[in-house]
Amino acid sequence: MNAITANTSPATARQVIRSGGWPRITTGLCAGHVQANLVVLPRDSATEFAEFCRANPKPLPLLEVADAPDRLRIAPGADLRTDLPKYHVHRSGEVSEVDDVWEVWRDDLVAFLLGCSFSAEERLLAAGVRLRHLDLGQGVPIFRTSLRCQEIGRFRGPLVVSMRAVRETEVARAVEVTGELPFAHGAPVHVGDPEAIGITDLARPDWGDALPLQDGEVPVFWACGVTPQAVLAEVRPELAITHAPAHMFLTDLQVADLIERGVEEA
Repeated sequence: MNAITANTSPATARQVIRSGGWPRITTGLCAGHVQANLVVLPRDSATEFAEFCRANPKPLPLLEVADAPDRLRIAPGADLRTDLPKYHVHRSGEVSEVDDVWEVWRDDLVAFLLGCSFSAEERLLAAGVRLRHLDLGQGVPIFRTSLRCQEIGRFRGPLVVSMRAVRETEVARAVEVTGELPFAHGAPVHVGDPEAIGITDLARPDWGDALPLQDGEVPVFWACGVTPQAVLAEVRPELAITHAPAHMFLTDLQVADLIERGVEEA
């Protein structure tokens, strides 16, 4: 297996992934660059889904809309059919996991690239916020909540969140740092009691790896780009494609540039 590290360029990492050399999660890779969630829908749903993204900017910070899988402004030379480690293919509510979507892709599909909280983790670490799941080499635990997205047309569903165990003394700093990153879901949507947002058991995430809290840690919840997958489970489109949770698309966008420009100009 070819190694991808924090120091690997996104273009090189995408080539490794395209060749099948990285069938793993992308947390911690390509430091300083924005990682993206992927949602692909038929063109007749695209306008409505774009409105859904704009109505729900916390879970769905829109980076780019692409009519072709291999002509991307935020990653020249990339191909969305091959350059993610794993994909989910959604067909009328049934989900399968595949390594590429070359044979699934159709000419009428439109791709949406959405910001990801993985892009915030380097900033949190630099600010002195410990992220224990990274120490353990795990993905973040991800949960459906009782909170609902703002409904637009056929698109409706629960807000999905990622949870990070943060030392109580570092929570305020984590909120401050991520509040500067709207393209990576921004500040947390909830801090503390998980039952207040409908999460009954932190040991049983809906996606990702469980992370038991240690003494002095607080659960902190950020809006998550897996939200569209929970939405698709309710909407049950004839066809949709997404990234597999935690297997993100590595863009050429620099986190520092987006902090200056803002997600609206991404």
